[in-house]
Amino acid sequence: MPDRRTVALVTLGCARNEVDSEELAGRLEADGWQLVEDAEDADVAVVNTCGFVEAAKKDSVDALLEANDLKGHGRTQAVVAVGCMAERYGKELAEALPEADGVLGFDDYTDISAPADMGPPATFVLLRHGETPLTPQKRFSGSGGSDPSLSDAGREQAERTAAALARRGTVQAVVASPLARTRETAGIVAARLGLEVSVEEGLRETDFGAWEGLTFAEVRERHPDDLNAWLSSPDAEPTGGGESFADTATRVAATRDKLTAAYAGRTVLLVTHVTPIKTLIRLALGAPPEALFRMELSAASLSAVAYYADGNASVRLFNETSHLR
Repeated sequence: MPDRRTVALVTLGCARNEVDSEELAGRLEADGWQLVEDAEDADVAVVNTCGFVEAAKKDSVDALLEANDLKGHGRTQAVVAVGCMAERYGKELAEALPEADGVLGFDDYTDISAPADMGPPATFVLLRHGETPLTPQKRFSGSGGSDPSLSDAGREQAERTAAALARRGTVQAVVASPLARTRETAGIVAARLGLEVSVEEGLRETDFGAWEGLTFAEVRERHPDDLNAWLSSPDAEPTGGGESFADTATRVAATRDKLTAAYAGRTVLLVTHVTPIKTLIRLALGAPPEALFRMELSAASLSAVAYYADGNASVRLFNETSHLR
């Protein structure tokens, strides 16, 4: 007979949360779960958060991060946030803490087993590289151009990002595009985290053909028909045999599938470019190709997507830049 699934309830805050935890424990036992005392002995850690007492709010976040740390080396497979903080700040909490595999408000308690049953997702933290000399000039800079390195500003952005990710302490691997600006950004972050950098060809930027190094206005002046076609259809290629967005999406989707299989249940930092990140977000949302033109992605920004075993994805964060301020 297989072992019963185990769950630990971590309760923060007031006496009301103790009562709620008793109710949750009853639901979980009815669903076939075995309750254990310590999160490190559990398949799933459920953190019953507090959203009112300031000290308990901080303790709630700390408890979620501590439980997430167990996923890298212990029995724990998933972390679920419930309680007052999850109810009051559900969306914000999910965005700020992609480490939580589920954030459930009071109305969702009947589904308490669902996030755990799916197991921990593969979470991709998506980092756009820091600035290059071409970034402030808004020039096309793909995989077919001059392959610029980071500027001084870009290196400073990478250092700030590294410090922010080190404080969180949840990244378990670093994978980068082969281009110089992403490898340099990844190297700065990985050194701070004590990790090695793996290079993945599928994360490179789109090849913009003859448009490499030009501004949008210059392309509009020199190649107006090609630009209009490119803006109208994901199948259109940039002038000179560049890569269409449709081809980029096919490559990125294949890379996503490869990496989700390789890093199942882990949190991985992917250091890549504007088009691959926007494409991963678009595909996760099921948005049409034209959505690429409706997203703004800043240099050294962070986004996050969680990929579950049932094939679904959840966008946890997009274009976060607070760590740069």
